[in-house]
Amino acid sequence: MTKFSYSDYLSQFRNAGRKCNNVPPRLTGGSGGGDDPSDGRIEDADPVMFAIGRGDVEAVNDLATSSSPSLLKENKDGWIPLHDAAYCGQAECLKILLRAHPGSVDKRTLQEQTALLLAVSCEHLPCVQCLLESGADPDICGNNKETPLYKACEVENVDMVSLLLSYGATVNQRCGQGLTALHEAVSRDNKEICEMLIRAGATINPAHTYSIAPLIVAAQQGRMKALSYLIEKGANVNVQTCDGVTALHEASNNGHKEVVALLLSKNADANKPTNSGLLPLHSAAQSGHHEIVSLLVSVTSRARLRQSWISPLHLAAEHDRHAVAAVLLKTGADVNATLAHSHAAQYADRRATPLYFAVANGSTKTAEVLLNAGASLSLDPVSPLLMAARQGCVSTVSLLLERGADLNARIPSYDLTFPALVALSMNNLPLLELILKNGCDALPCFTCTYGSVPHPHPERTNLITAGRNGHVLQNDSLFPLNCSEPTERPGQFCEWISTPVMCKWAGPIIDLLLEHVGNVQMCNKLSDLLDSREEWHSVKTKSLSPRPLLHLCRLSIRTQMGRHRLRSIKSLSLPHRLIRYLNLDEGH
Repeated sequence: MTKFSYSDYLSQFRNAGRKCNNVPPRLTGGSGGGDDPSDGRIEDADPVMFAIGRGDVEAVNDLATSSSPSLLKENKDGWIPLHDAAYCGQAECLKILLRAHPGSVDKRTLQEQTALLLAVSCEHLPCVQCLLESGADPDICGNNKETPLYKACEVENVDMVSLLLSYGATVNQRCGQGLTALHEAVSRDNKEICEMLIRAGATINPAHTYSIAPLIVAAQQGRMKALSYLIEKGANVNVQTCDGVTALHEASNNGHKEVVALLLSKNADANKPTNSGLLPLHSAAQSGHHEIVSLLVSVTSRARLRQSWISPLHLAAEHDRHAVAAVLLKTGADVNATLAHSHAAQYADRRATPLYFAVANGSTKTAEVLLNAGASLSLDPVSPLLMAARQGCVSTVSLLLERGADLNARIPSYDLTFPALVALSMNNLPLLELILKNGCDALPCFTCTYGSVPHPHPERTNLITAGRNGHVLQNDSLFPLNCSEPTERPGQFCEWISTPVMCKWAGPIIDLLLEHVGNVQMCNKLSDLLDSREEWHSVKTKSLSPRPLLHLCRLSIRTQMGRHRLRSIKSLSLPHRLIRYLNLDEGH
């Protein structure tokens, strides 16, 4: 048998309510047709098919008596009249056809369907009875390996299940996904059919982990009646799949709180990890089920959690489960727990803390919960502030700045002579304006080694236009926050802004930077860049003109205030107009 993962086993249950699965519309003759025997196309149908469609028993009997060859004629899908009669529920026609050709009882269509499988799929009990009495094999399955018994459980027809079992249907035969009739009955939460199958010898606890237990199906789908019954009949509550997943993992992952409570009351082990080392608490945290997290925290071993390569808090942060994060922190989770080194090394930025995971995945609300609980901003190799800026998330950057994030944080893989935050803000002017208002020093952007003389050709210098991995410092995706060795020579702002991708936004970016510096002198490269477009000439003129005294005074006051006060400037006891002046919220 092919070995499947537990997710493969469970996949077919995600779409409930199937009926007559893989059964084509009733066919007429060789061309196919609709269910209505009055369909105009029926006129061209084989006379036997036409008679069956009308339920004309006398006509079918006359054809059978005359030994018409059309009784065994196949259409393009391999159907003979026997299949059509079973599909249409014409039991009397079926009896006549079976008397005429008893050897055709197990004839299969091109999809491996027998008349019995078709009759069961369409819930025609008299036809099922007739076929079984005529010797139909109840264990012949279709091309998807689903048996008539499996289909009877799928349509939840108790009488057909009972009838098939009475004729010796194999109760533990598996479909193509390795599932039995009991799995299907459990997925329908049909306790009555479950009882019938178990009485007939259905296996509750599979002998091999590649055979998923019915209990896990019940837990995954939240089937309380079936689950309770299986446990009552001796199902192992701690059975695992080949991936190490338990019923408690499945219930926790899918948010079935009542199932989790029941399993715990029946001594389900909350400390049994999957093959990847994750506990049920991890599953609940990742999926955002905070009530289930509350149930599992008290029964989960702290030692087991420490042995895991990742904490539930990391997973809650990664998937923006702020309610889960709050529960975990309230119950004693370490807000500054770090990822196992071997797993942190799998990330280019060597991320370690839940806070960084939250920021890296745009989870601003969760980041706020973590910061309120005392999350450190300095435990990760790369500052969370840089990650937030690279993503262009203004709200997260604002939050981190309010909590004291370092505006001078550097990118380990790139040495820059100007603030890394400026480079990571890219063409995001609102973000650039935010960091400048909060005290980011714009002056280094206008400091150049070459000054007013022409710059050397890029190919003859170690500029930041190429990193050690061949990345061009142009945009977000090509500016990795990794922890590799930095470039040999620090990169300058004029070189970065002149790269092919960034140069298109040079004018507006330089214009905004000029609002946060005094009198500066443009280097040759920046000057040429502003000359390249007519609409940027005003920006160059602005840089060449003496700055207004009002502007210079503002810069001096902001410098004296310091970055800490600038971050909380709106809360200071100052006149509203003065706050607007200092925060560059009015014209000048």
